[in-house]
Amino acid sequence: MNYRMIFHTTGKVALVLAALLVIPMILSACLLEACWWAFAITIGISLVVGLVLLLCLKPKSNVFFSREGLIIVSLAWIYVSLIGALPFVISGAIPSYIDALFETASGFSTTGATILQGEQIETMAKGLLFWRSFTHWIGGMGVIVFVMALVSGASDRSMHILRAEMPGPTVDKIVPKARTTAKILYLIYIGFTVIEIIALIIAGMPIFDAVVHAFGTAGTGGFGIRADSIASYSPACQWIITVFMLLFGVNFNLYYLMIMRKFRSAFSSRELWIYCGIIVVSITAISINITKQLSYTQTVGDGIRHAAFQVAAFLTTTGYSTIPASSSVNALPIFTKGLLFLLMFIGGSAGSTAGGLKVSRVALLGCAIRKELKRVLNPRNTNAVKFEGKVVSDEVLHGVTSYFALYMIIIAVTFIVLCFDPVTKLSADSVMSAVETNITAAVSCVNNIGPAYGFAASGYYMYNWLSKLVLTIAMILGRLEIYPLLLACSPLTWIKR
Repeated sequence: MNYRMIFHTTGKVALVLAALLVIPMILSACLLEACWWAFAITIGISLVVGLVLLLCLKPKSNVFFSREGLIIVSLAWIYVSLIGALPFVISGAIPSYIDALFETASGFSTTGATILQGEQIETMAKGLLFWRSFTHWIGGMGVIVFVMALVSGASDRSMHILRAEMPGPTVDKIVPKARTTAKILYLIYIGFTVIEIIALIIAGMPIFDAVVHAFGTAGTGGFGIRADSIASYSPACQWIITVFMLLFGVNFNLYYLMIMRKFRSAFSSRELWIYCGIIVVSITAISINITKQLSYTQTVGDGIRHAAFQVAAFLTTTGYSTIPASSSVNALPIFTKGLLFLLMFIGGSAGSTAGGLKVSRVALLGCAIRKELKRVLNPRNTNAVKFEGKVVSDEVLHGVTSYFALYMIIIAVTFIVLCFDPVTKLSADSVMSAVETNITAAVSCVNNIGPAYGFAASGYYMYNWLSKLVLTIAMILGRLEIYPLLLACSPLTWIKR
């Protein structure tokens, strides 16, 4: 185990985090907001931590393997969540550290679940609102991927880090060097973000609003700066955000292939066509179900717009909403709520910024079930499973099924813990309402979505500190796809061999 390399890299993360915090500090200072000093103190703390780790723990060798990569990613995410919460606490905007940690982890993990109520969001300093949404943008592509793209001297073995942090059952290099791959991914990411900001400004959204909402869309996070999320913005702004939510739910490797004019390779992606099929079917079904059924969907155009937005928000795990403040997700027809709940599990494509199981993993689960059924009917059947034009090994199928089993266990454990929270008894109208609230909250946080049903539809502020802490862990587990954080917490991982 290369311990020095692990903590040395964590030191780089600390310095990069300090540099990123300078941006909201400058914004706060320019707007004469008192919270600028909260950012200054946090920057100082992160600088000290980073310099100590860099200077005192210089690695004797830059060589590391998969185990070190998993630990580096886990420590980085724990660190940015713990330190990134300090500006909220120091400024007094979120006095409770557990609440601030929940909010920050929700930001970096691109979940978008919040403990803030509407008036708290709308009265918060712009510097803090910027930082809150900026965490989405940083966490969307990955904290370590961002560091790899910026910092020189990345090892050729950095692919171990890339695979540990990028979502999906498998991750491949776009180009031979992992650091160059990280740069290409971030250039595409930045390009889409800038285009969305410009489009939103042209559509009439204020510049600050356009920037923070583009951050939330790019990272598929969902933190808004208004109590009603996106509902009070124009239909044009809502359509722009809908389109970009769906674009950020696509595998970024396909965009690279398009840039390289390899259109046939890009559009032959089976995952892409399944993703598009789910979108079309879901929008059609929900449009039919909600048109003329709600006060804000009395026309076919409004029904399609709201259906498209909610499908994009839930499938890509962004979590924005166009539901007016006078209503809530609880008022949606039962069929629509049920379908959106299923979309929570699916998520976007592998290699995108979206959360959830991922379309490719769901497709592989279907392949594994079909193969097992064929084996039961004909034990001598040896037909190979193919996906994306390649033969899928039994090892990959076993990995997908094992991941799904662990994923369901984590959701179940999170749900059970929430059921012990006293707020469940106090705030729920019935046992079924409590069950609906807790199961959707657990699924939402593990899949990095944000919205939930029941009393949690307005936010997670009513849960106690233990539930919030469990949900915080669930969000990070979901973003890192479980294994890195579990392995980092296992004593066996740290034993020298």
